[in-house]
Amino acid sequence: MELLALLFFVSWIAATISGAAGFGGALLLLPILTNTLGVKAAIPVLTIMQLLGNLSRVWFGRTEISWKPVGYFLLGALPLSVVGSLLFTGLPADYLTRGIGVLLLCIVALRRFGQTTFITSEAGFVAGGAATGFLSGVAGSAGPLGAALFLGLNIPAVAYVASEAVTASAMHLTKIVVYQRYALIGAQELQYGLFLGSAMILGSWTGKQVIERLPKATFRCFVEILLVVSAIQLLFFA
Repeated sequence: MELLALLFFVSWIAATISGAAGFGGALLLLPILTNTLGVKAAIPVLTIMQLLGNLSRVWFGRTEISWKPVGYFLLGALPLSVVGSLLFTGLPADYLTRGIGVLLLCIVALRRFGQTTFITSEAGFVAGGAATGFLSGVAGSAGPLGAALFLGLNIPAVAYVASEAVTASAMHLTKIVVYQRYALIGAQELQYGLFLGSAMILGSWTGKQVIERLPKATFRCFVEILLVVSAIQLLFFA
């Protein structure tokens, strides 16, 4: 019981961060869930939790979603998330997560120098979606990579979070279907996922309250700092 209460609290904190930044929750939760539930249970449980958290962010920001870039992103993300999920049990994730870290640093550097034209183009979103979907299926989460792409659109904070959440929800739903097909989600994983997912919904609401009070420049700086922190974590601690 104490463990469940602790996991609920940590999930709420993680969801508040990801609700404010559009990502970051999985990077905090995955090591904790892996240590408490084991790696094979942690990934499906986290996927269920993230689906609920992202669906709540979609709902909270439903009137501000940028549907066109979302569509291009999913065009690449959905088929590759299926491929990544199918390879989940057979590919080492270490090198892939470090690759995500390198990409994040490159994207932040390009943003600082104003060189994001390709990244925010239609082709860039399809390619970025494909990379994000594949890595998400294999490594459990590639949220910071997708978030970095949507940040380049320079849309309002709520629109950015909600739009990224649409793509994340679609990928998580796709992965759940694949995981269920290969019996990776049992009764226990479902119970943990739904219970901790309720904390993610609460955290999504909390995060929305935060971003609605942040100035635009402060918000973008906050997200870029989290991207760099995520990259460092993936490079050296994953």
